Amino acid sequence: MIGIFDSGIGGLTVVRALTDRLPGRDIIYFGDTARTPYGNKSPETIIRYALEDTEFLLNKGAKLIVMACNTASSVATEHIIEKFHVPVFEVITPAVLLSIETSGKHRIGVIGTRATINSGVYEKKIMSMKPEAKVWSVPCPLLVPLVEEGWLEKPETAMIVKKYLLPLKVRQIDTLILGCTHYPILKKTIQRKIGMQVNIIDSSLSVAEKVKTFLTQHPETDELLSKAGTSEFFVSDVTGQFRKTAKILLGKNISLTHVK
Repeated sequence: MIGIFDSGIGGLTVVRALTDRLPGRDIIYFGDTARTPYGNKSPETIIRYALEDTEFLLNKGAKLIVMACNTASSVATEHIIEKFHVPVFEVITPAVLLSIETSGKHRIGVIGTRATINSGVYEKKIMSMKPEAKVWSVPCPLLVPLVEEGWLEKPETAMIVKKYLLPLKVRQIDTLILGCTHYPILKKTIQRKIGMQVNIIDSSLSVAEKVKTFLTQHPETDELLSKAGTSEFFVSDVTGQFRKTAKILLGKNISLTHVK
């Protein structure tokens, strides 16, 4: 069973990507909707949340963990790897690698939560792999709440996206990393506001490809994953909006189990 956690709805983009690339694998998802967003919390709090989320999934039978949360990935990855002896995948490194591969001018923009941007993790990873690259990062703290509220097509959301992206647009970036798994839900609006010529890197797609490659190279791990094609969804707070957005993303109604 593949275990996936996020601060809320955004990790469902990873569920969709993994389901498309690894059909038949059982998936268990935990959305920490009661404590979302993670992006405005301290590193210590985020680490504690991420450890609790991981332990919950492992206790439910997960054999592989995907941190479908850029904020948790930026500060808690090493702590999770150190504590739990299972394959762990974060969403940052795959997105960085893809951005370097696809960026022609290596003028790369990053948008994410305040915690992710403040960590500087994207800049550090990009510069370590491509020292000549130019990287600009912008925190977008309002986007996660807007997605969680389902304000996907509201003019106010488009206006806020445009304002956030303006500093990157004037820098003439050619590649934009969506440094939060909530953001692909707003991908059409983001593409429109940043310009159709800018290549957008969706971290949910990148990490799904990474997991698929890993399982191909490690069939012994793949054999541990149950393959009945079932999906279970757990949340720390049940919201009607979660169900609505889940249906949009996954194309079906899902059953949510509330856990404390």
